[in-house]
Amino acid sequence: MSQHTPSSQSPAESWRDKRIFTTGEAAAVCKVSQQTIIRCFDSGRLTGFRVPGSKFRRIPRDELIRFMKANSIPTELLEHDRKRVLVVDDDERILAFFMDLFRADGRFDARTASTGYDAGLLTERFRPDLIILDYMLPDVNGNIVCDRVRRTEGMEAMKILIVSGVVNQDDVRQLLEAGADGFLKKPFDVTELMARVCDLLGIESNA
Repeated sequence: MSQHTPSSQSPAESWRDKRIFTTGEAAAVCKVSQQTIIRCFDSGRLTGFRVPGSKFRRIPRDELIRFMKANSIPTELLEHDRKRVLVVDDDERILAFFMDLFRADGRFDARTASTGYDAGLLTERFRPDLIILDYMLPDVNGNIVCDRVRRTEGMEAMKILIVSGVVNQDDVRQLLEAGADGFLKKPFDVTELMARVCDLLGIESNA
């Protein structure tokens, strides 16, 4: 028997406070088929528990969010108040720094990429509110990434903050002309960085 959502709430509204999900609800949140969720559950890629005395599977909220992030599925239906940030840098230490910073803040859902190619794929799937982009990547420069984002339908409101330690003023001007919303020179002050991030996202800075 299928479960029905009360008419006073949309499915998205009911999911925000839900702690345990059926496979059908998980499929709707992830925008995949219920059979896909069942296969992932049965293979161990998505964990949970079975209802005693039945074949029904149940998935805890934290596990569903983990699964979605691991598969680059946007989690805004479950974490609707978090700002999505994609950090693109080929230095693993920089990526780890940003991930620790945004996790500690709690207002952000952050992902990382180390090449322009991976950044392009994640941008399509994750749809970040902000991209923090290193200017010099192994496969492409930041101005090309900016240009591609700005030419893609549906990404017009996406903010782009360029970070680099080797860019001159002419390069900065070209980046802004290509569609970047701001530039921050490495090494940067963490307080200044978060102030710029919050300003671009229209949220209050904790600094």
